Amino acid sequence: MQIQAAAPLAPLTTMRVGGPAERLVTATTTDEVVDAIREVDDADEPLLVISGGSNLVIADSGFPGTVVRIATKGVRVESDDRCGGANVRVAAGESWDGFVERAVAEGWSGIEALSGIPGLTGATPVQNVGAYGQEVAQTISQVVTWDRHEQQVRTFTNGECAFTYRHSIFKASDRYVVLETVFQLRIADLSAPVAYADLASQLGVDLGARVPLADARDAVLAQRRKRGMVLDPSDHDTWSCGSFFTNPILTAEQSEAMLERVAARLGPDVAPPLFPASNGRVKTSAAWLIDRAGFGKGYAMPGPAALSTKHTLAITNRGEASAADVAHLARTVRDGVEDAFGVRLVNEPVFVGHSL
Repeated sequence: MQIQAAAPLAPLTTMRVGGPAERLVTATTTDEVVDAIREVDDADEPLLVISGGSNLVIADSGFPGTVVRIATKGVRVESDDRCGGANVRVAAGESWDGFVERAVAEGWSGIEALSGIPGLTGATPVQNVGAYGQEVAQTISQVVTWDRHEQQVRTFTNGECAFTYRHSIFKASDRYVVLETVFQLRIADLSAPVAYADLASQLGVDLGARVPLADARDAVLAQRRKRGMVLDPSDHDTWSCGSFFTNPILTAEQSEAMLERVAARLGPDVAPPLFPASNGRVKTSAAWLIDRAGFGKGYAMPGPAALSTKHTLAITNRGEASAADVAHLARTVRDGVEDAFGVRLVNEPVFVGHSL
């Protein structure tokens, strides 16, 4: 276990903003994670748990307490057969994309469309990470956590995780800290059915087709690079939290009101993309709303914070941005979309020490 005082936090996040931690503990084993968290909780002191930092915007003032950084390692194959599939237990501190790469190489199907997503594996069930028609909820069988209230290990089945769009029981509070995740993946040479139109077009197949796992991964990485969504230290378009806002899910009444605002602003023949969601709701595109509200690619360039030149959904640090700069731009975009279309966007990354 490594302990540092006044430790910089910005380099530990993909947005690269934020002040220092009063105390940073880097835990490399599950026991160290539990011991570090228990010590802080027993002392009733402020605690922040971080992993890959890909979904955090930490305040410029930093964090006035202990930050526990999870750096655990381990991928254990518990079973691997055609009937039951591959059951694989992954430590929270393992690289997510590293695990996806291994799954593709091993012939484990079900997460190949989640290639290139930054961060660590333990964060994926918290956010119910998803992209290109896949979500981790489709392949997670168990999530092993430390319950800070009961001070004991608690294991959740998939159904107990309360997975919904970019949400779970773990995101709803800071009670549970993910220690391990167990995935159940199909043994197959081919991908899950391709569920995203641009991906199908790039692969030259119809929606719903299956392709070799390596081809699916390569195509997803190409799509993400085109949008600045694969980390590259030399490319400021990737100094971000990825998609900054979730796609709005609207009631029928909210959808009708939005369509009226769109028609009034853009004309009767213009309409946003709409997709069916649960309970009679509809999902629309945050990127479409942002662009049509007047915030196109590269808005606010040259910065210090600006929308990505490749993707309107990404707020980026052009090299010298502060957390306040990022929050100001996010607030401007959110409020502008609400003024234009009556839809209030919800930020996907977690704000620490400040808010929108």
